[in-house]
Amino acid sequence: MRILITGGAGFIGSHLSERLLDQGHEVDVIDNLSTGRKRNISHLFANDNFEFFQNTIMNEWLLEDLINQSDVVYHLAAAVGVKLIIDKPVETIETNIRGTENVLKFANKARTKVLIASTSEVYGKMPHELLSESNDRQYGPTTAHRWSYAASKAIDEFLALAYHKEYNLPVIIARLFNTVGPRQVGRYGMVLPNFVKQAIKNEPITIYGNGKQSRSFTYVGDCISVLQGLMESDKAPGQVFNIGNSQEITIEDLAKKVKDLSGSTSELKYIPYDEAYEGGFEDMQRRCPDNTKIRELLDYKPSISLDELIKITIDYHRKLLST
Repeated sequence: MRILITGGAGFIGSHLSERLLDQGHEVDVIDNLSTGRKRNISHLFANDNFEFFQNTIMNEWLLEDLINQSDVVYHLAAAVGVKLIIDKPVETIETNIRGTENVLKFANKARTKVLIASTSEVYGKMPHELLSESNDRQYGPTTAHRWSYAASKAIDEFLALAYHKEYNLPVIIARLFNTVGPRQVGRYGMVLPNFVKQAIKNEPITIYGNGKQSRSFTYVGDCISVLQGLMESDKAPGQVFNIGNSQEITIEDLAKKVKDLSGSTSELKYIPYDEAYEGGFEDMQRRCPDNTKIRELLDYKPSISLDELIKITIDYHRKLLST
């Protein structure tokens, strides 16, 4: 099978590329390296079944050509990370909406199956203990740039489901919850790699807000297994699925775990949101998935514990520092 991965040089995309090549598939990757990194996929260049295009999904001519040659498309390319969203709101909105529109338009012409990577951010500020795919959504005002990412990804979902309803395009939406693991960097505000890098350097571990906000973290290996399972399922098109880990932890407790598991002497340093991002910044107090749908379809359950996941991340960043 020939497979196109947009954003395939990114953290998740590079792991997915590697897995699919190991299974004998042909893999094309398009990535402009705005958040992806060539070193994530450099070890794949020697594989005759792999081809990398350093370009953008805004290049309609190239994107259409790649989709026409593909059996399926994993659309992972997006502007990601709270820091990038705050600093570059125009890029966030244009990349996420226009890029997805391009993918869907050409996939529909070619009748190619598409998986759209969405995000748990689309739930906004909903206070539910576990977030279900059918829950309502609640965002802050349009003057708060922080919500532009969530809104743009929600538009992606609406558009994808519209293509499925109107044109019967086989489209699947996967809402990812804080996927973490090797190759993820903290450059754009990703919390676990930032904590780990600070801890192994014995620098202050910086916690934004009071640290009482809670999250759940998903191992990248589990994430790509589910993405592939959804793509291969005849029952998945036209539906939305959470992909996450229901083990919840506060950001403060996560920092303490990272400190303990790394043997760090770091202190915990609390930074107000207004200082870390911008005035009036809002955050979700809880964000934990209801995995009922994905569990019933694919018998999904996380393969490793949070402690194991943190240890893997620590080992990865220690190796990076030693090279």
